[in-house]
This record gives sequence, structure tokens and C-alpha cells, in this order.
Amino acid sequence: MTSLRSRTLPLTALLALTTAAFVTVLTEALPAGVLPGMSAGLGVGEAAAGQAVTIYALGTALTAIPLSAATARWSRKRLLLTGVAGFAVANTVTTLSADYVLTMAARFVAGVAAGVVWALLAGYARRLVPDNQGRAIAIVMAGIPLALSLGIPAGTFLGGLLGWRWAFGVMSALAVVLLGWIAAAVPGRPGQASGRTPVLRTLAVPGVVPVLAVTLVFVLAHTVLYTYIATFLAHAGMADAVDVVLLVFGVASLAGIGVVGARIDRTLRTLTVLSTLGVAVAAALLAAFAGSPALVYAAVALWGLGWGGVPTLLQTAAGNAGGEAADNAQAMLVTLWNAVMAAGGVAGGVLLDAAGPAAFPWTLLVLLLPVLAVVLGARQHGFPVRS
Repeated sequence: MTSLRSRTLPLTALLALTTAAFVTVLTEALPAGVLPGMSAGLGVGEAAAGQAVTIYALGTALTAIPLSAATARWSRKRLLLTGVAGFAVANTVTTLSADYVLTMAARFVAGVAAGVVWALLAGYARRLVPDNQGRAIAIVMAGIPLALSLGIPAGTFLGGLLGWRWAFGVMSALAVVLLGWIAAAVPGRPGQASGRTPVLRTLAVPGVVPVLAVTLVFVLAHTVLYTYIATFLAHAGMADAVDVVLLVFGVASLAGIGVVGARIDRTLRTLTVLSTLGVAVAAALLAAFAGSPALVYAAVALWGLGWGGVPTLLQTAAGNAGGEAADNAQAMLVTLWNAVMAAGGVAGGVLLDAAGPAAFPWTLLVLLLPVLAVVLGARQHGFPVRS
């Protein structure tokens, strides 16, 4: 019989990890919300200021795997504190800097910190709640839609009201508070003492490649449309509704995480299939009925509901498939995720020039076909029939 102790989740500790995920996503995306002010403050064009997002993703993509290997024996708590301290330092420098090069260097450091934090969050949650791992990861991953639906609009509002530097200053203060929260409330967990699987050899572990393949294509499909959602909505005659559409998406994403968190430990494969099909149906609705605002809102809600749990599903699948090499698998997933996000923005721009905004939902729909095929095919490892 499962004991009361094993059924009770350490919510204070898990919510600290949720806040770490929130800080990571908000630090990455905040420049997009304060871009005009940041551009003026640094004395550069908006295109140059926009590279603050690109260089952040680059810092994560270049360092997540090597840092995961180099810090394998570190205490997980020590490593998490180091990553969050990196956010505090980087956002403080960004707040105070008037030099473009220094600001970009700070953004790169923030990206490195993100690589450290992302690579350990899911594994840390699994170790804190070994009897209910999927639900624990779902709670932690709720920081992603919270940052997108609430954090970025709030940061954008603050930047418009008081100036962009205040927005980054608040982020720095939040990171400092989080450091104290982690130190006081998050139990320590040891690193891997010995026998760590070499990073490249992790690819030979059954199930890891299918999970990474699904990550690559699913994230690419989502990013191509999400990055250019304002452009697509303008094409659909809803240019003034971007903020409401994103709010609907964010709220639906939170609901998706709730559904996934409640059942992921028993039905990971089924949930992954349903998430894929849900986003595919949403793409079909957007492609066929872009002229109907009501159907656009319905499609966006379905998209958010399907996508909201995907980070949790893929992180859990990677950890399950990786086994003893779970940390390596997580680091690979983080690296791939960030690289694909950057590539998705570029691919979306090429698609926009070549075919126009109407092509975005069709592209999402087509890309989801191989995603569904890989998930259905990975019956023994990756997305096993009994998860």
C-alpha cells in the first residue's frame, strides 16, 4: 500500500522549481516585450536589440550538454543555486548596462544559466517525488505557460510604465528571492557519483532517439506558427486581438498541464498521441476557418490544451527512456529544444516570404504527421504501450 508520505507532494520545493522554470522562460522572452525601449536605451536598431533572444538561445544550446557532463557529480541543489545565481547576475548587468556588447555578453551568460537549470529541473523533480514523477514534472513545467501567459504581459506592461530596465531589475530581484527559497525549502539531492554514461553513447539507449526525434519535429512545428502568430492573426483580420489570443493560449496550456499531470504516470503514450492529435486538429481549423474569429479562438484554445503538456510529456519520456543516462538525455533534449526554437524562427521567416501567412497552420499540420508516426511506432521504448 502506498504510504501517506509517498502520496504527499513536497509542494513548497516543487513550486520553487516551478518558479525557476518561470524565471528561465521569462528571462529568455522578455526582450521581445520591451524591444523598442531596449533598442533606444542601447542605441541600436530593433533588429540588433532583438538578438538578445537569439544569443540567449545560443548560450543554452552550446553549453547545456558539456555543462551537464562537467557537473554530473555536483549536488543538484548546489547546481540549481548556481544556475539561478547566473540569472541574478546576468539580469542585473542587463539592467545597468548601457553598452550593447556588454548586454549581449550578459544575455549569453543568462542562456548558459538556462542550460544548467533546464537540464536538471525534470530530473530534480523526479528525485524529489520518486513515486509520482510525472505529476511532479507537470507541476514544475507549469512555469512555462505561466511565464508566457502572465509573466511576459506583466513585464511588457512594467517596461512600458517605468522603462525596460525596471523589467529586468524585477527579474533580478525575483532570482535573488528564489535563491533564498531554494536554500531554505528544496531538499538536496546528490549528483551521479560514478559510472556516468558518455553523452554520445546515450543515443544508443533504446527509446532516446525516438523521443528526441519527436522533440525536434514537434517543437519546430509549434515554433513556426507561434513565432508568427501576430502575422497570421493580421492575415485573419484579428490584428487587434493578439493579446487576447495569447491569453487564451496560455490559460488553455495551463489546463493541458493539469490534465497531463493527473494521468501522465499511467498513460504517457496515450497523452502524447492525444496532444499531437489535438494540435493537429487546431492547425486544421486555423487553416480552413481563419476568417471566423470564433473558430480561431476555439482552435487556439485546443492548440494550447494540446501543447501545454508537451514539455512535461517529452521531459518525462526522455527521463524514462534514458534510465541511468537520464541526465544526459535531458541535456540533449534541452539543447535540441533551444536549437529548434531558433531554427523555427528562421524557417518561419523563409516560409512567410515564400508562401505567406496562410501557410503557417498547414505547415504545422503536415509536420505533425511524422510526429504521430514516431510516437505510434515507439511501442517498446520511448513511448511504450504501458508507461
